[in-house]
Amino acid sequence: MEIIPFGSQDIDNILSREPQRAEYLPFGAVLLDRMGKIVKYNKSEGLIAGRDPSQVIGKDFFNDIAPCAKGKRFHGEFMKFHKTGQVNTIFEYEFAYKGANVKVRIHLKAQPDGQGCWMFVKRA
Repeated sequence: MEIIPFGSQDIDNILSREPQRAEYLPFGAVLLDRMGKIVKYNKSEGLIAGRDPSQVIGKDFFNDIAPCAKGKRFHGEFMKFHKTGQVNTIFEYEFAYKGANVKVRIHLKAQPDGQGCWMFVKRA
């Protein structure tokens, strides 16, 4: 099995064909629907964030899980996807998490059908 690198431009197509591969990524992968609800939350993200993936499915990412991400930069990029079904951007972000700031790189990438948006998270 080939390794999928962070920032890969074809990652959305690979995960559409083989959704189980999200569990083997060496970085966090969260699939959000057009409203920001969590559809998929991989094990790597669970370890990074200290959350049980089964407990976050169906929750609103920006309100229930990471309200610190609801600012202009992060949430603004997601809102572009919400409105158009399209996004493909990589940016640096700093999560305020459990009293500490955690620097990460975020890759927001719409699924080919425009119904979901992958959020890939890699610690910087």
